[in-house]
Amino acid sequence: MTLLPDNRWTRAVAPALLLHISIGTVYCWSVFKQLIADELQVSPGAIEWGFSLAIFFLGMSAAFLGPMVEKDLKKSALLATICFVTGFVGTGVSIAIHFVPGIFIFYGGVMGVGLGIGYLTPVKNLMLWFSKNKGLATGIAVAGFGLSKAIASPIMEYLIEGVGLVNMFYILGAVYAILMLAGFAIIKRPEGYVYTAPPKESRRGALLRKPLFWGIWIAFYLNITCGLALISQEKDILKDLLHQLPQYAKLSPNAFSIAIAGIIATVLAVDAIFNAVGRLGFAALSDHMKRRESSYKIIFVMSIAACALQLVTHSIDNALFWVVLAMLFLINAGYGGGFSTLPVLLEQHFGIKSVSTTHGLTLSAWAIAGLSGNQLASFVVTHASDQAHRYAAVIPVITVLYAVALLSIWLVSRVKPQVDAEKLL
Repeated sequence: MTLLPDNRWTRAVAPALLLHISIGTVYCWSVFKQLIADELQVSPGAIEWGFSLAIFFLGMSAAFLGPMVEKDLKKSALLATICFVTGFVGTGVSIAIHFVPGIFIFYGGVMGVGLGIGYLTPVKNLMLWFSKNKGLATGIAVAGFGLSKAIASPIMEYLIEGVGLVNMFYILGAVYAILMLAGFAIIKRPEGYVYTAPPKESRRGALLRKPLFWGIWIAFYLNITCGLALISQEKDILKDLLHQLPQYAKLSPNAFSIAIAGIIATVLAVDAIFNAVGRLGFAALSDHMKRRESSYKIIFVMSIAACALQLVTHSIDNALFWVVLAMLFLINAGYGGGFSTLPVLLEQHFGIKSVSTTHGLTLSAWAIAGLSGNQLASFVVTHASDQAHRYAAVIPVITVLYAVALLSIWLVSRVKPQVDAEKLL
């Protein structure tokens, strides 16, 4: 007998949030990127690969270690904790000794592996505990990952100002160790669950030969690529737009930066809220639809409509502030919703026995999109024929990609689910 109630909130939701809120701080990179570069006396571009590698190793470790997560919940939770905390603290040590490659090794590689395992670990467990509301359950956990930046960023800034950059990594490393170890201690499968090996047709080699899998992979990849392409340019789009407004147009560069700092910070905070609401909302919505693909269709149609409104009104060039905000908020919501709806969509087609394997393999799309999304936007902006409207040039590109994603998920929806997931339990 334990002091902890043995229910889905204590054994699934609480540990999922403890793990995901901790590892979600990978997205706080922008808080300390410049400070790391200054401390190591290198350009910000020289260390940018630290974050890119973290996302790459997240996706690749999930792809390769999905079967381990499937088989041993406790082992995967512990391994995620060790890798994430070691990578986070190791980043601080690398800064302290001025070892630039350490940023890539620890923040990128070691922490990235912890991210991949930690991201996967609670998902199937939630789906098992919430058998009738799987989308809601995965939405809660993945919303925690999305909100982590909003929670951790001000804490990091406070610690950096109070104790310095290196000590911030040490202190928060200890905090995350406690949180993730608590998650490891309380996470548990439902009573009566017994692991059985997934069928051969749901193993990685077989999945990679299925057009159905690739249809889902392409839709997921394009949603991330489009989201990152816009999000990576968001600050610059807002600065460009605000500079066109009469109250800011005549300010000096320094005065302008000070005047708009609060506006941009507020927009980014609201972005995080829309991202989290999208993660929770679209996944929960899928619980009430006949097919999980319907949530993705709504995401893509919504994103295309938001982009089309910009193309019709030229809102970026004409400084139509609220139209631009609508586009940014809706695309952020769809970006988050794509992550949370993915596990239940995969479960619908391939069953819950192998959901950690299929989910992990599909997250390889995140690894590749993490590299391609930012680069796509940078390429379009740099090579725009009219540099005065360079940020607006990104919108037609992502509109076409969203249309391809919509076509891909429509084709997926034409395939009848081949597995009755409940019978596999």
